[in-house]
Amino acid sequence: MSLKKRATLAAAALTLSATLAWAEPAAKVAIHVDEDNVKTMNMALNNAANIAKHYNSMGQDVVIEIVTYGPGVHMLREDTSPVKDRISMMSLEMDNIKFSACLNTVQAMKQKLQKDVPLVDEATEVASGAVRLMELQYDGYAYLRP
Repeated sequence: MSLKKRATLAAAALTLSATLAWAEPAAKVAIHVDEDNVKTMNMALNNAANIAKHYNSMGQDVVIEIVTYGPGVHMLREDTSPVKDRISMMSLEMDNIKFSACLNTVQAMKQKLQKDVPLVDEATEVASGAVRLMELQYDGYAYLRP
């Protein structure tokens, strides 16, 4: 390969690399909720709102995912969530927030209760909340547990 072609390819690679780096958010955070406690749930939502506000004030992007499992899934249950209205409002106001519910926990709840366990519309089921937290950390997300 000629020197000119190598230089052109190198320049293209640098341009692509810079473009991809620019597309990455400035920050990514996974917030872990595993308690059926309204104070913990509100603290997680407060953390998310404050983190978003901080990065928005600097003109930077941030991606936030709240991951629930175990008793924390109550945060995302339509029938038991003490914070479902707040989740709905935050989802409308913030396009950078995601709420994940552990499918293992949901299935265990269904089996125990012998009835459906409805989740709020904003919730996304993930196979395992613990594994989801691991995946997010592997992908460069900071981990926060209120």
